[in-house]
Amino acid sequence: MALIKVEKLTFKTETATLFSNLSFDIKEGQYLVIVGENGSGKTTLMNIILGLKTNYTGDVVLGDGLTRKDIGYLPQAMLLKNDFPASCEEIILSGLVSKMQHVFYNKDDYDRCYKIMEKLDIVSIKRKSYNELSGGQRQRVLLARALLATKDILFLDEPVTGLDPYVTQDLYKIIKNLNDEGITIVMISHDVKEVFKFASHILHIGKEIFYGTKEEYMKSNLFIYNKEISE
Repeated sequence: MALIKVEKLTFKTETATLFSNLSFDIKEGQYLVIVGENGSGKTTLMNIILGLKTNYTGDVVLGDGLTRKDIGYLPQAMLLKNDFPASCEEIILSGLVSKMQHVFYNKDDYDRCYKIMEKLDIVSIKRKSYNELSGGQRQRVLLARALLATKDILFLDEPVTGLDPYVTQDLYKIIKNLNDEGITIVMISHDVKEVFKFASHILHIGKEIFYGTKEEYMKSNLFIYNKEISE
């Protein structure tokens, strides 16, 4: 069964229809990349699936016991101000707040937080204030926060925006490793050529809609268009 099934989804603004009768599903283990022209509704679609927007028609069905609280989410915009007075560890642990059934973090919470920090190589900065970090370190911290909230699926909206090429490649490799370990990835990206190294499936939204495997997309006219504009 699909983790998430989107059926006949339509979203309209006061002036335009962003997408109409959009249907696709997200299965366990996929690395789905959502692409499309600016303004095509990529972030809106992600927000609908996450339950952050409700003014749409159609259905979003979560399967296999998944709830929205089980989805880790890293939005495009920074969650925190640059002068946010919290340590990296505190920020990462805050990813558990919506799921907690106890008042204070327990040993299991701290143990899992530490394992994720180890995985993302940020243990050495766990006591540092967020405002002391580089852009790449901040994204790792926010990715760790999203990862702590889930064991199944991560939603990432343009996770490398504003990062330099070296840090970008490093973050892509981290995300791919998470996928190889069994985390389902759903990523919005304009970096079509680069994410093709990692994607298993592509959802293209805009004037034309495509959903299928990376190999199928590469044979379509939509892929040729994106390849040209990304060069």
